[in-house]
Amino acid sequence: MKIVIISDLHGNYDALTALPEVGDELWVLGDIVNYGPLPAETVSWVRNHSQVVIRGNHDDSVGHDRDPRCTPRYHEMAESTRKYSLAQLSQGDKEYLRDLPLRRTVERDGVSFYLCHAIPSNPLYGYCPEESERWKDEVAEVKANFLLVGHTHTPFIKKIRTTTIVNPGSLGQPKTGKADACYAVWEDGRLELRQYPYPVATAIQRIEKLPVSPEVKQDLSTVLRTGSI
Repeated sequence: MKIVIISDLHGNYDALTALPEVGDELWVLGDIVNYGPLPAETVSWVRNHSQVVIRGNHDDSVGHDRDPRCTPRYHEMAESTRKYSLAQLSQGDKEYLRDLPLRRTVERDGVSFYLCHAIPSNPLYGYCPEESERWKDEVAEVKANFLLVGHTHTPFIKKIRTTTIVNPGSLGQPKTGKADACYAVWEDGRLELRQYPYPVATAIQRIEKLPVSPEVKQDLSTVLRTGSI
C-alpha cells in the first residue's frame, strides 16, 4: 500500500496540482488555506482527492473566523490573507474546515498512525521543532507506530522508543531554504521524505494580484521564492 502524506498547503494550488505521486490514499495534516492565492480551489481539490484530513490552525482560523495565533513575523500575512480566504470560500467550504478533526488514529496494513497538525497535547498551536526535548513527553501519550505532524514547515523523521515521528514539511510554503515543495510517502512499511519543484513564478504572479498590502505581497513572495522569510 502507498500513502502520500502532505501538510501545510496554504492555498498554493500550483504546488498542490504539481504533486508528482499518486498513492492508494492521500493524507493531509492540516493548513489547507491561508497565505496562498487560491484557497477555494485548494479546498475543493482536497475534498475530492484525500481520504484522511486533519484540521490545522489556519483551517480553524478561517473556518471559525478567528486568530490563527501566528508568530509576530507572520501575523500580518495571516490576518490579511484570512480576510481574503473568507471572501473566496463558500459557506460549505468554511463548514468543512471547522468540522475537520483535530486528531485521528488510523491503521493500515497492521501499522498504526496518529495524526495531528502540531503536537498531540496542543494539536492546533503547539510548536515543536525536530530537536525539541518535548517530543519525549508527546510520544509518551501516543499509542502508535507513527506520529504524523506538520505545522513547522520543516521536514524530519525522528524515532523515540517505538514511535517514529514524521513531519513531511510544507507543500505550499516550505521553509527549508529553497522553493521545492515537500511531502512524504509511506509504502509497504517504509516512509521517505521527498521534494519536488513546481511553478513558483506562477504562484507569485497570483500573489501579486491579491487585495493585500505591497509589504504582505513581498513577504509572501519571498517565502515561496527562498524557502524562508
